[in-house]
Amino acid sequence: MTDNQQSLVRVEDGVLRIAVATAEHGTSLSPEGMRQGIDALRSAGPEIGAVLLVGEGANFCAGGNVRGFAAAEDRSAHLFDIANLFHDFIRALDAIAVPVVAAVHGWAAGAGMSIVLHADIAFAGPGTKLRAAYPSIGFTPDGGMSWTLPRVVGLARARELILTDAVISAEEGVRLGLLSRIVGDDEIQGEALRIARTLAHGPTAAYAGIHRLVNESVHRSLSEQMDAEAASISAASTTPTGIEGVDAFVEKRRPDWSLGANAAQQ
Repeated sequence: MTDNQQSLVRVEDGVLRIAVATAEHGTSLSPEGMRQGIDALRSAGPEIGAVLLVGEGANFCAGGNVRGFAAAEDRSAHLFDIANLFHDFIRALDAIAVPVVAAVHGWAAGAGMSIVLHADIAFAGPGTKLRAAYPSIGFTPDGGMSWTLPRVVGLARARELILTDAVISAEEGVRLGLLSRIVGDDEIQGEALRIARTLAHGPTAAYAGIHRLVNESVHRSLSEQMDAEAASISAASTTPTGIEGVDAFVEKRRPDWSLGANAAQQ
């Protein structure tokens, strides 16, 4: 079954699961996964509380389909179209105001590493490896890697990792902040789904506010950011989620976050 014949997107218990690569074409980035993912992300309503990114096959995503690049009649036009499709997916992923979890098994190279850098939480295993990969075929990065990586590891380290095309182990990935947690290789998808489900049923309105504050912080001074935080926490206190959170704390009970979710859907 080819990518075009299968659904690479599904919803599980409030979690939007997107397969970014399949076993077809050596677990390279799936254009159909990107198309289906874009549509699902753009149309997601309040019933979606988290996104889970996975790869179906031996790797999370081994990069672009290099054989496809080589076979293209007009390589420049082909790469331009693929990059723009990929970037539309990244933009849609960045725009959704819910937590994004990645289950990173095997290789996350090239486009795969770029995707990992857009996850809020990235699970890996001892066998997980990351690599910029672009220089190895004479290319420059896409998927926002030249923007996200310097913000995670700093400009100098980002240049080193991309220019040397270093293979990054799971342990090094966690140390650098590229990955969040290491679990058993056979536990990656299960743990990632468990956390995604937990987040999907959490204080989603607060998560949206956190997402907005963190993303917008890069454009503000400290003073401006604190002004934004004051406005945000004040507004949060009067939302159903904020009211339930405070009331539950005072009443010494578990908060029922569905109250906020139900209010958002009304």
